[in-house]
Amino acid sequence: MRRRDFILGLGGAAAWPLRLSAQHGERLRRVGVMLNVNADDLDMQGHVAAFVQTLRELGWSDGRNVQIDTRWAGGDPAESRRHAEELVELAPDVIVATGNQAMVPLLQLTRTVPIVFNNVADPVGAGFIDSLAEPGGNVTGFLQFEYTLSGKWLELLKEIAPHVTRAAVLRDSAISAGIGQFAVIQSVAPSLGLDVRAINVRDASEIERGIMSFARAPNAGLILTASALAVVHRELILALAARHRLPTVYYRRYFAASGGLVSYGYDVTQQFRGAARYVDRILRGAKPADLPVQAPTKYELVINLKTAKALGLQVPESLLARADDVIE
Repeated sequence: MRRRDFILGLGGAAAWPLRLSAQHGERLRRVGVMLNVNADDLDMQGHVAAFVQTLRELGWSDGRNVQIDTRWAGGDPAESRRHAEELVELAPDVIVATGNQAMVPLLQLTRTVPIVFNNVADPVGAGFIDSLAEPGGNVTGFLQFEYTLSGKWLELLKEIAPHVTRAAVLRDSAISAGIGQFAVIQSVAPSLGLDVRAINVRDASEIERGIMSFARAPNAGLILTASALAVVHRELILALAARHRLPTVYYRRYFAASGGLVSYGYDVTQQFRGAARYVDRILRGAKPADLPVQAPTKYELVINLKTAKALGLQVPESLLARADDVIE
């Protein structure tokens, strides 16, 4: 069976897992999964597959002792709300939520169902938890990164493209993480001799207008910050960066692997594996309030030499030596 068919099947009819569970005489537990991209997203399908595999390794097999109900919101707030309502109505034992956009409607609907988040940059600032060490309430999970990482993206841009004097920061201004990431980048910019401005990523036309206008002047570069909308519009952003020959730093490996110049960020698959381990602990009796929010322990630097050559950039040997992966 193709991986896509397997993953899409996770959100399918509920009857067959119930029948299988009854046959084995085991108690069926229910896990909701709320994702911020479309169901045909191959990258996210791989992460969900890692989540399911980790659960299986921990003794939870979909269709035997656990039922996984998956919802794909496609970056649409209205869809996120609708799917959140559906999942809460199912009365699951725990819900896994990816990104801020999934968390907001879920917490409006329930303060009792345990929620494990991943890919969230600022859960305290967003009001999801009380603190990282003692989250409180019904929520815990995994940070994307600490805000200080945002400044390193600007440092990377200047290191790989020394001629750049202007940087546009693509961010979602509607979430605290978008505001916070841009604030850190702004604070670092003067020491690097860079002028920075923000481009919002609310919709495709806004992104295209913003980048086209910014690219008219020379010595320009881009930074893509983390958000659900960055994932939704990722192909457009990659295409615009290539079309306008803009050196761009991205926040996760996918972009460099798909033709972007350089990425520095967390391992998304590890976030999903970590979420599976927390789901396991909750299903075995742990409370979210007692599980501290965890930050990534490893960040990956990925450089695409083919893209650097297309942009006429000579990547410093010191930067290549630090890279975890070099794409040629």
